[in-house]
Order: sequence, then C-alpha cells, then structure tokens
Amino acid sequence: MVELKDKIAKLPGFPGVYKYMDAQGNIIYIGKAKNLKKRVSSYFTKKHENRKTAVLVNQIVDLEFTVVDTEFDALLLENSLIKEFQPKFNINL
Repeated sequence: MVELKDKIAKLPGFPGVYKYMDAQGNIIYIGKAKNLKKRVSSYFTKKHENRKTAVLVNQIVDLEFTVVDTEFDALLLENSLIKEFQPKFNINL
C-alpha cells in the first residue's frame, strides 16, 4: 500500500475532490479544492485550532481524489458525493 505522505506528495495542482478514509476504509470526509495539492497538504502541515479538524486528521489513513476541469465541477461533484456517502465529518457540519 502506498503511504499517505507519498500520495499527498504526488497530488496534482488541479481542481478536484478528495475523500479521506479511516482505518476501516470508511469515507470520513469529502472536500473540494481548486488546487488539490495545496488544499490536502494544508491538513497535514498546520496545527489545527478547531478540535473537530484535529480529530479528523488523526483518523485519516488513506485518501482518494478525482481531478475535474473547474472549481465549479468540484463543487458539484463534492455535493453529490456527500449526499451519496454521508461522511461523518461532513454531516456534523
């Protein structure tokens, strides 16, 4: 299995949607980005003041992403994926 930090290092700088998974393989958060590399990396390089975000980051063991053409496409895809999978950290928002 490719390590999480290796996946993050190889992320493209394009718009897209990312899915974070926990140790059981459950999708726990879905987000969008105009630059996947910058957005996803920010979760792992900052100290999080928000407790919920800190708890989320501690549970992430894997990620998947989908590149799209525009930030608007990312918004639409994120919305449909959240409705489909109802990840626990999105639902609590």
